[in-house]
Amino acid sequence: MARNYAAINPIALDVDAGYAQPTQPVPERVRVDSPAVEVMTDLTRVTAVIILAGDSVDEAHRRMIQRGVRLLLVVDQNRKVHGVITANDVLGEKPVQAAVQRGVARSEILVRDIMTPHSALQVLEMREVGASTVGHIVATLKAAGRQHTLVVDRDAKRGQRVCGIFSATQIARQLGVAITTDAVARTFADIEATLGR
Repeated sequence: MARNYAAINPIALDVDAGYAQPTQPVPERVRVDSPAVEVMTDLTRVTAVIILAGDSVDEAHRRMIQRGVRLLLVVDQNRKVHGVITANDVLGEKPVQAAVQRGVARSEILVRDIMTPHSALQVLEMREVGASTVGHIVATLKAAGRQHTLVVDRDAKRGQRVCGIFSATQIARQLGVAITTDAVARTFADIEATLGR
């Protein structure tokens, strides 16, 4: 019962062709009592942006710009999370301090030299996030003094895995708060001013 199939006619790939990537639809506007998941980057729907600990800080910065993110997961060859590196890490004092401490040029500083290692990260559990509001996440980020926090889930086969990211900047954007600076305190002050309206 063999069938004959006609070949599909191929066409040339455009010089400037892009490629499809998973997207996560997010509400343009949320309120503080909206479900927290509405402001979470869901890594089951959006590909995480990663970097290796042995990559340069300059490469981390390029990747952040290229992908439009301010946090990279630092992973090993087996895609296990070893920490995070943020735009504040890359653009702040850490690279210069590491260069002085090691006696090398700034361009020789690696992600591992300035990243926040997994041992210093506090994460949120997805089961708690699922029962939380945007206001809970804002309070959590403020209490930690951080712009980002990771969300994890766990199962018997895989163990713990990072499944989401909260960003103060993203939350502020969705709350309709104009972000004028990268300073953590100012971002939270802007958010709190909006919450008080």
